[in-house]
Amino acid sequence: MSKMLESFNPANSGWQFMWIILAVFAIGIGFSIERIVYILIKSAKGRGKFLNQFGQLISAKQYDQALSLANSSKLPIAKVVAAIVSNRDAGREAMVNACDAVFLTEAPRLTRYISIISVMASISTLIGLMGTIYGLIFTFDAVANKPAAERPKALSDGIAIAMGTTLLGLISAVPQLVIVGILNMNSERLIQEMEEKGLKIINALS
Repeated sequence: MSKMLESFNPANSGWQFMWIILAVFAIGIGFSIERIVYILIKSAKGRGKFLNQFGQLISAKQYDQALSLANSSKLPIAKVVAAIVSNRDAGREAMVNACDAVFLTEAPRLTRYISIISVMASISTLIGLMGTIYGLIFTFDAVANKPAAERPKALSDGIAIAMGTTLLGLISAVPQLVIVGILNMNSERLIQEMEEKGLKIINALS
């Protein structure tokens, strides 16, 4: 580990790869934090309680109160059902159109930036591979051109470059890929829920 940390020193060959991977990792984590806050907290927290209260109001035909509850919430699903209820007197087609319009706005907000995190993970891996190739070239050059007395250190440095960049690339990529999987799973669940609940509300009001 200490050898890998030393690889960040500009005095050592291959330091550029280490800092680039670290910068890419920081970008990916920045987008990850933003998406985690938006998807897992802003778009999901309190969702069950809201749907329960909203469903009770719809069942009791207290549509104005249900609309007021939906408008007071910032949940994506609340915006969908609010659009439906506000168009209940215009007929089923109007409710479907209103639901679709809001859905087409809210669904992309749930999935945006996730692909960027995946790209950052891929870039981390590829830059780590580039560092590995550079380290091997450094090693082969040492074997071919360095004096015998300098070869052991040159070989050690080349191998350290190759292994250090590979390790850091994987350390950067793996957590980001895990985060992408979690975000995709939760965003898809929220989108499917918006479709399902929206259709149920439309059927209930038709």
